[in-house]
Amino acid sequence: MFNKIRAFLKEVKIELKKVSFPTRDEVIGSTKVVIITVLIISLFLGLVDLGLSKLVGLALR
Repeated sequence: MFNKIRAFLKEVKIELKKVSFPTRDEVIGSTKVVIITVLIISLFLGLVDLGLSKLVGLALR
């Protein structure tokens, strides 16, 4: 049992050495893109919601 766990952890260590983690600048750049995208989509959906609620309000008068 412990040999299997030890072998697994050894394989995990080997695989983690193969991973290339992003640099700080790459993470910051990606974060900016995500935040800007979320803001644009939120603004768009908010405007669509406002417009549709006005249309429904006019239709129900």
